[in-house]
Amino acid sequence: MTAELDRIAPVIDSLGEAFARSGFELALVGGPVRDAMLGRPHNDLDFTTSARPEETEKILRTWGEALWDMGRDFGTIGTRKGPWQVEVTTYRSEAYEADSRKPSVAYGTSLADDLVRRDFTVNAMAVRLPGREVVDLYGGVVDLATRVLRTPGTPEASFSDDPLRMMRAARFAAQLGFEVAPEVVAAMKDMASRISIISAERVRDELVKLICAPFPRRGLSLLVETGLAELVLPELTALKMERDEHNRHKDVYEHTLTVLEQSIDQEKRLGGGPDFISRFAALMHDVGKPRTRKFHDDGTVSFHHHDVVGAKLTRKRMKALRFSNDEIDAVSSLVELHLRFHGYGDGEWTDSAVRRYVRDAGDQLERLHILTRADCTTRNRRKADRLARTYDALEARIERISEEEELAALRPALDGNQIMSLLDISPGREVGAAYKFLMDLRLDEGVLSEDEAAKRLLAWWAERS
Repeated sequence: MTAELDRIAPVIDSLGEAFARSGFELALVGGPVRDAMLGRPHNDLDFTTSARPEETEKILRTWGEALWDMGRDFGTIGTRKGPWQVEVTTYRSEAYEADSRKPSVAYGTSLADDLVRRDFTVNAMAVRLPGREVVDLYGGVVDLATRVLRTPGTPEASFSDDPLRMMRAARFAAQLGFEVAPEVVAAMKDMASRISIISAERVRDELVKLICAPFPRRGLSLLVETGLAELVLPELTALKMERDEHNRHKDVYEHTLTVLEQSIDQEKRLGGGPDFISRFAALMHDVGKPRTRKFHDDGTVSFHHHDVVGAKLTRKRMKALRFSNDEIDAVSSLVELHLRFHGYGDGEWTDSAVRRYVRDAGDQLERLHILTRADCTTRNRRKADRLARTYDALEARIERISEEEELAALRPALDGNQIMSLLDISPGREVGAAYKFLMDLRLDEGVLSEDEAAKRLLAWWAERS
């Protein structure tokens, strides 16, 4: 811990002295203290103080390099100092009324009062500044060492103050790989319905953090176990209920979590860190199965069109959680396309079919590669190897055709202006029909010269007329 405090000394020492000179207490709190003890660097630093927001603002205005006060209503003033983002919040307590979506905020009078209102003991430790005295009133150090999530007070009181903390319990389990104490799990089960008073945006943000964490299965399993998933992501719970007591098909819920983990294993293909779009598509790819399951007389079971149904359910859920249109389009498109590869067989697709696969995937092609590969969870090694080789062959074909035809820029040889000039028509539906004719030619036959495309278009137009 000392090494991390020394690393952030340019902030904590000088800021502590600035508040002390003005007669106020200041302490580093929450995640930065927890992560310092875990040896994890942290450039977003949270502090709590006895100063009121207007007093904090005066100090930060001369100390920091930039100032923001969007959190003023909650007692928070922010600033930047070199590479560090700093937020300073007045000692406070907050609670939700039974039917309120917004907490009522009251300023506290001591560090102890502030710490007891925090979500978990591992986040309820502080370092007083500028003296660097560690304050641990609720056993956070022990819980950190034993990797357990507990609340400073009773979990019932904590979740009554802020029901979103139930989601945070699942998120921290996913981020830190910690176990959640039995009494906390019990309270989550009893109080799950309280999550309904939290805004969709706040629930969404916690869900994104959970899914992008190192161990999302832990968090998702806890949401399902406690009943929270039924309220925030019911499609996941429906997969849990999809178990077939006659074992005529695999456990869709466990399959889904495995696909998610296998998708994460391939994220290096995207070149960055955790990719929410790819992960959420893996989580939602089979949500259409409960709606489409059908048992047949020969003992088999089918899920016809679960890709299309799943895409619609995904779009509806993401809209309810206030995701952006771009995110909704990306994930729902991947869900709808995740079965397309299975028509490839042993390479029977024509080049035209490969072009359409690329065209339909659009800018999600690399994620579709990941999802399709991750969706193979069979324990039959020969079958798994065969599917992998077949998809290798498809990717090789895509690469070959791309090199020959600039597949990433799939468009007809003639644009809209050329079409109107050639056919002597004005903007309208006929231009769209002509463009579609040329695009189909492009997909079916590959690259055509402008002269050949014009000749074929005129013949089509004459026949159409």
